Amino acid sequence: MRFLFFYLMTDDPDRVREVAPQHSTYWGRQALAGYLGGPFADRSGGLITFEADTPTLAENLVSGDPFLRQGCISSWWLKEWLAEDVVLPDLTAGDR
Repeated sequence: MRFLFFYLMTDDPDRVREVAPQHSTYWGRQALAGYLGGPFADRSGGLITFEADTPTLAENLVSGDPFLRQGCISSWWLKEWLAEDVVLPDLTAGDR
């Protein structure tokens, strides 16, 4: 099962910067299959997608996130995501 964790940060950039290394370390240590994540360009939040065997396991992973545990997240959503394989066109090929 693939899950998507979408979160928005509180308006406390100093606290977020302080906790960010713990957040990164936490998710890196999980060694999750299919992990892909990062902040939004404006740093208002972030998105993490990963695979887990059950919704309960996914919920447990999210509940351990230091951003969430230390009050840096103002709102968040965890959803099972039915992602489909998409083949994007090769835009670098140009006209040949």
